[in-house]
Amino acid sequence: MPFIPHTDQDVREMLAAIGVADVETLFDEIPQDLRSSVPSTIPPGLGEMEITQLMRARAGADRQPICFLGAGAYDHHVPAAVWEITTRGEFYSAYTPYQPEASQGSLQLIYEYQTMMASLTGLDVANASLYDGASGLAEAVLMAIRANRRSKARRILMPRTLHPRYRDVVNAIVRNQDVTLELFDYDRATGRCDPAALAPYAGQDVTAVVIPQPNFFGVLEDVHALTDWAHEQGALVIGVVNPTALALLAPPGEWGREGADIACGEGQPLGVPLASGGPYFGFMTSKKAYVRQMPGRIVGRTLDLEGREGFVLTLQAREQHIRRSKATSNICTNQGLMVTAATIYLSLLGADGLARVAQASHANTQALVAALGEIDGVEPVFAKQPSFHEAVVRLPKPAADVLPRLADQGVLGGYDLAADYPELGDAILVCATEMRTAEEIDRYAATLRDLL
Repeated sequence: MPFIPHTDQDVREMLAAIGVADVETLFDEIPQDLRSSVPSTIPPGLGEMEITQLMRARAGADRQPICFLGAGAYDHHVPAAVWEITTRGEFYSAYTPYQPEASQGSLQLIYEYQTMMASLTGLDVANASLYDGASGLAEAVLMAIRANRRSKARRILMPRTLHPRYRDVVNAIVRNQDVTLELFDYDRATGRCDPAALAPYAGQDVTAVVIPQPNFFGVLEDVHALTDWAHEQGALVIGVVNPTALALLAPPGEWGREGADIACGEGQPLGVPLASGGPYFGFMTSKKAYVRQMPGRIVGRTLDLEGREGFVLTLQAREQHIRRSKATSNICTNQGLMVTAATIYLSLLGADGLARVAQASHANTQALVAALGEIDGVEPVFAKQPSFHEAVVRLPKPAADVLPRLADQGVLGGYDLAADYPELGDAILVCATEMRTAEEIDRYAATLRDLL
């Protein structure tokens, strides 16, 4: 809402109607020692014209650097039609579809989204989205604990090749829910999960194993062997996947002999632009056997008494609205607007278009690594391993010194791995999507060469 609708006279009339002298009286039950004064750092209010000028000035101060930064957020091309349709009032202002007779458009869109995500991941069912990929993984972990009734350990194995922030978020959400998270290491030569690190867990009670594909380094894991190993231990498999990569790679539903049980990930690459940190949305799919343990909502297609097609909320735990303490999750009004954008994006591109995006992104990343590898002292890491989207490059100087200087030259050069993976030395994670041109790749290489 662009303005506050209540005038001073409106406020006085409302206060008079309820017999209160002023707005402050409405809060008199709050003890004074718990109240905070107005922070002195907040400037006085501005009028509409002044605030518009201020925001335009701040937006103009944002530079438009060339982005070679990935690490879970990707600068893909978003066709103009995606947000022209998404921001139509019918979608833009749609709320939770409690009443199907008034929400057929929203329900059908969610149904189409679920169908596309189930197809993309090779699994049976999808929910109506989650807040983001990291919290989506936390939900998948809790879902696996509910679904794997044979396991009593509430024990989850996660590789160090999983996105570090995903690990942090999962830990923050489940650590107080009697869930044990155990990390296993990766092979320093290949950048892949180390089978030897899993050997001590053989024959033990493990509830689920998390498998990223590709992993945080961009390296492709041996998902078939890992999936089969997990199932042999009686554990469920949670795949954490990049949706763009699934246009080219085997989907989680086809991993190993039986396929992954649950898949989740970040949906931002599907039509959601980078916007200073969000919004994002998470997706989740699973085998049909576990559908009643999925958080959130599932939309189904049905027929009415006259044989006409209709869409309804097929599964949504009533506890999500009323008895919240017994809910599988309190995801209610989900990231529906982002799902709308993703559905339109996938509809416009189709399977072939998404595959072309993935192929172009892969080719550009390979070209970037080759160009950087020609600079003295710059060494591609894990270069001989199959990869997608991202690559690790080691620098002859600390990344903390190099990356800010690249940014000063208009190049976002990558993600510094020093804090999360100090064993890799002065290494950075680089990425080039289909948006990057040969000229931009050459500019990055030339700028880095000059700085070094």
